[in-house]
Amino acid sequence: MPTPTDSLLRYRPWKGTFRPPVFGAFAMARAGLTVLLRRKLFWAVYALAGLVFFFYFYMQYLVIWVQQQTADRTAVVAGVPIRLSEFTKFLERVNMNGTGLTFGNFIWFEGYVAMIVLALAGAVLVGNDFHHGSLPFYLAKPIARRHYILGKVLGVGAFVNLLTTIPAICLWIQAGLLYGWQTYYAERFPLLLGILGYGAALTLVLSLLLVASAVFVRRTVPLVMVWCGIFVLCPALANFLAFNQSLGTTWRLIDLWNDLYIVGLWLLGVPTTEARSGFEQPPVWQAAIALAVVCLGAVAYLGRRIRAVEVVS
Repeated sequence: MPTPTDSLLRYRPWKGTFRPPVFGAFAMARAGLTVLLRRKLFWAVYALAGLVFFFYFYMQYLVIWVQQQTADRTAVVAGVPIRLSEFTKFLERVNMNGTGLTFGNFIWFEGYVAMIVLALAGAVLVGNDFHHGSLPFYLAKPIARRHYILGKVLGVGAFVNLLTTIPAICLWIQAGLLYGWQTYYAERFPLLLGILGYGAALTLVLSLLLVASAVFVRRTVPLVMVWCGIFVLCPALANFLAFNQSLGTTWRLIDLWNDLYIVGLWLLGVPTTEARSGFEQPPVWQAAIALAVVCLGAVAYLGRRIRAVEVVS
């Protein structure tokens, strides 16, 4: 109840609702996602992600149309005659047929777009909190350090799923409408679970890796260089050691993006022998262990760095 002193000072009693500290994590995730959506620079990259989605979207329609034509028929595209039998072989190679490899390859390509945006936005989402001294302000609130990490991971994860998991689910729904929803949705329901699992793996690994990288370098340009090293230099080095030097497929484990692809194909029920690259792949359990080590290392590093921040209460 207000006291006489409160009345003299014109204080108003607080009428809000106390919420658990974990709600602070959701608030930070929402704020981080809003920051990304407001940046005009990123909309060009969002458009690129949309192009990948619409390419798969219309190609699935094209597959159905070609299958309904006779193999000897010739279609004219942009003034160039194309024999449909040859075009059908091309469509079979790119796997636009609503199978697990269709969604695995789609998430593979969309993931590259997500990594570009995250590399550019990592300093905005996380690095500036350390560079400008905002982290002590957050931690002075009734939230714990784990809630801060959770909020940043949720913000990054929401963006990753907006570019990968949700469009893949839309393609799965479209495939059911094209191939007969009475049978497709029932028979291919495990594919939906695989898409969700692949998205969860991307969310966990990319989110923790981005937050840890942004805490380490804090600025945009060094962060882009770090991510280029992880997702450009490491794959090239892995292929060089594994194939050019014939040291074995175990060296491909340093390619984290390929490790995610292997785990994602396993979740989608696709053998690694049918992988997009066509090269021999390490076993799924080795790829899963490599990703788990990266996640645990990122969590340990974040915990150590955030515990070192002094909080004035």
